[in-house]
Amino acid sequence: MPAPFTKTVRGVAVPTIGLGVFEIDPGETEEAVADALAAGYRHIDTAKMYDNEEEVGRGIEASGVDRDEIWVTTKVWMEDYAPDDLRESAETSLRKLGLDSVDLLLLHWPPGNGSGLEPALDTLKQLRDEGKISQLGVSNFPGYMLREALEAEPEIFANQVEYHAKLSQNELLEIAAESDLLIEAYAPLSGSAGDLVDEPLLKEIAEAHDTTPGQVALAWLAQQDRVVLLPRSTDPGRRRENLAALEVELTDEEKCHIDELSEQRQRNFDPPFAPDWRD
Repeated sequence: MPAPFTKTVRGVAVPTIGLGVFEIDPGETEEAVADALAAGYRHIDTAKMYDNEEEVGRGIEASGVDRDEIWVTTKVWMEDYAPDDLRESAETSLRKLGLDSVDLLLLHWPPGNGSGLEPALDTLKQLRDEGKISQLGVSNFPGYMLREALEAEPEIFANQVEYHAKLSQNELLEIAAESDLLIEAYAPLSGSAGDLVDEPLLKEIAEAHDTTPGQVALAWLAQQDRVVLLPRSTDPGRRRENLAALEVELTDEEKCHIDELSEQRQRNFDPPFAPDWRD
């Protein structure tokens, strides 16, 4: 079967494929967002650190799509995890986006000081209770850190991580199944530093389906439970191609082969402040 257009976690439906705007120049962001929504996307992912929230908001407004139909995520940067700073960051993001609330607000990376996590999560809950965010979550948390975070705050809704056909996330998927939690795959085509679309296995599968290696890689993610994906593209045709990956039906054997490929554990986002991935 084709992948569903939405994934449901804790009774909440989230569009399976979203437009990621990391490294999209602010001058291109408004048009990219408006065009993506015109093409059928209903999920936009941004962050304070991307410095394009204002343009994302203008793109949403220009699209004419009803706000209630669009899932919008943004993120708080690490320097803003103290409660007052986190609140100010969230409210600034809302002003830039031109929105009364966002659907999901994430802590962008694990805090360098573990003691800062619980106050930050408490502030996210307060923002949710005030109606400024609908769901709260984290990003770039490896399995052991996600378990600790869930112990402190079971209402964490999502963890956004690098996840693609050359980087498995089996432990996170297990936690997601245990806790009914969403896994959001950023860099689902391995990012600008990766070579995923040149992978012979994906090319072979793509030929069998008269599609592209990129669509095969996205379809593999899209057909997994509790997984949504956030491909980035500044090309209108490629954005539509990525969305059409939902229609690619992989066989069980093909998915198993890609599962094996993902055990290469090729990580392309590993900044100096990243946690110990324990790979």
